[in-house]
Amino acid sequence: MSDIALPPADRRHDLDWIRVGAFFLLILYHVGMLYVSWDFHIKSPRIVEAIQPVMMITNPWRLTLLFLVSGAATRFLFDSFGADHPAGRLAGSRVLRLLPALLFGMFVIVPPQSYYEVFQALQQFGVADPAHSPWLQNFWIKYATASGNWCDADGCLTTPTWNHLWFVAYLLVYGLILALILSLAARPLRALGGLLERTLSGWGLLVWPIVWLAVVRFFLAPRFEITHALTDDWYNHALSFSVYLFGFLIARSEVLKAAFVRLRQPALLLAVLSYAAWAIYAWVWRADDAVPPEMLRRVMRVIYAADQWAWIAAILGYGARYLNRGGPVLRYLSVGVFPFYIVHQTAIIVAAWSLMPLGLPLGVEASLIIAATFAACFLAYEIARRLGGFGLLLGVRPRTARPWRRRPASPR
Repeated sequence: MSDIALPPADRRHDLDWIRVGAFFLLILYHVGMLYVSWDFHIKSPRIVEAIQPVMMITNPWRLTLLFLVSGAATRFLFDSFGADHPAGRLAGSRVLRLLPALLFGMFVIVPPQSYYEVFQALQQFGVADPAHSPWLQNFWIKYATASGNWCDADGCLTTPTWNHLWFVAYLLVYGLILALILSLAARPLRALGGLLERTLSGWGLLVWPIVWLAVVRFFLAPRFEITHALTDDWYNHALSFSVYLFGFLIARSEVLKAAFVRLRQPALLLAVLSYAAWAIYAWVWRADDAVPPEMLRRVMRVIYAADQWAWIAAILGYGARYLNRGGPVLRYLSVGVFPFYIVHQTAIIVAAWSLMPLGLPLGVEASLIIAATFAACFLAYEIARRLGGFGLLLGVRPRTARPWRRRPASPR
């Protein structure tokens, strides 16, 4: 990343397309969470374990990729500030763009998720009319004041909560940390970018990130379970912040962009092979009481790291090769995916709660949930675009009018 001090360049359309695609994939993934045996806020009574291996294709790399492209987007934002206190302006931009959406999401968007989660739990405990039970009376007040006392044998539901908006909270914190680093140590950061460019310009682009991810998984994953709680999520931080910073450092490197393109086919082959090994392992040892041999677990940590990075490298390589065109659709969606992300999980849960009692064929039900979710996302985006400054509550900056320019006088 030897060009960190160069003037701002145009955005990379390939990274914008990848970011849009990753967020759309996340919506489909969360719909799938209704129907698999993994824990989710509400569950369908019709569990289909057979779709779990399909969903596992994205498990190792889906959010890691999102942090990487978010770091790249932060780089272009930082460059756009020029030389006038860019680190401070980056910090202010992150607070203005992310904090209102996070708070609004926690107190307005997320509560229905918790409501239906408690509702379904009460049904499972045999409560005949959960909606009128004392546990759900004055629900929002109890939610906002952490006084619900919604507990079972597995623990308590702590509110207010950010649920899926943990990603927004982490982006806010990472952006502020990056702004601090840029204000205090821009030169060492520039040197790190140059080192990455030299080290990863060949086959190291596949090898060294896998080594890093394997080391992090070996030493931190067994000690720190992923919690999304910010303060104790050290494995997740080591993983997510490192790829966020990596995305920031390489966003404008033409050398590494070319390396991703050159290695896209080997990366895809490695991705498919490592996924097959990981999926077989996870399926064979899927029972709650299954305990795989320790040596096998160690080997699979390396396989997981290979799976994680190979898919990301392949996506970045094919994206850089084939997704280089912008246009109005990309401009629309690249802004829209943030409000989509804020709204989508609540839309999924509300739609699923309304449709599941109808007993529709499973494919029809899931398709309607997906359609309703995308409709809610587009509606929320269109509303936010028209709210001016209040659009920041859904992560949409106010549209700025083009400055009026005097036409040159016509020659006489």
